Amino acid sequence: MSTATKLRGTLLHNEPLAKYTSWRVGGPAERMYIPEDKADLIDFIAGLPEHESVHWIGLGSNLLVRDGGIRGTVINTRNRLKNMYLMDSDRVYVEAGVPCAHVARFCSDLGLTGAEFLAGIPGTMGGALKMNAGAFGGETWSIVASVEMINAHGHVTERGKHEFEVAYRSVKGLEAEWFLSAQLKLQKGNSEASQQHIKALLEKRNATQPTNKPTCGSVFKNPPGDYAARLIEACGLKGYQIGGAVVSEKHANFIENQGHATAADIETLIEHIQQQVRKQFGVDLQTEVCRAGENA
Repeated sequence: MSTATKLRGTLLHNEPLAKYTSWRVGGPAERMYIPEDKADLIDFIAGLPEHESVHWIGLGSNLLVRDGGIRGTVINTRNRLKNMYLMDSDRVYVEAGVPCAHVARFCSDLGLTGAEFLAGIPGTMGGALKMNAGAFGGETWSIVASVEMINAHGHVTERGKHEFEVAYRSVKGLEAEWFLSAQLKLQKGNSEASQQHIKALLEKRNATQPTNKPTCGSVFKNPPGDYAARLIEACGLKGYQIGGAVVSEKHANFIENQGHATAADIETLIEHIQQQVRKQFGVDLQTEVCRAGENA
């Protein structure tokens, strides 16, 4: 690797990914790089071989890594790319590795409103940008002004929101580019009221979702005009189990790892749910969770 002498991060080989995913499943990464900071990550990507397969992982939520693991390089931003600061009176700079919940708190403490919903997203800003993550009626790209991107050659560019095609849990226009940071544009408001809003959202989340169990967050996108959880529950699938994977009794759009699930168990259960909902309601449930890697 041409930039090896400059690198300050950690490169791991055949690193088991189960300990990095919120579902606690997944085979090894052929290579995993944990960058020291954004500048180190840029150097690392610039030195990768042509056509290297690159995957990203933050908090490991919304991700199903198959049991055979991931070929190529996995970049781990957990506790990295964590800079966040106020740029001006209503604009906040956030790097891709910052947990969404931290962004919500930071903005709230500054008396900036509009980012409270991020407290309910169990991932990092990079993942939220990639899929337009949302919670409690809010969506990530509703507060994005611009983003900083890096391509496979290590070139960094700033792009405006208008350069992407953003929809429900979908962002198009990311060909061979990845998110490094975002500028969020918010509204000035009352810090105490914002903090109370976050508290209420988290109380609702804890009351309705299995937050203390190994899950990925919501598995399926809500179909137009309906809710995935309603359809799954109406099929009588709450508590339905395959291997160590079970449909949550608390919220039907969550699949829990009972402690011994494999990625194959989870994927088989996902497909069974889709088949049953299609059979009973004629609805094709689309997965929100991203799948990566190879079967064992």
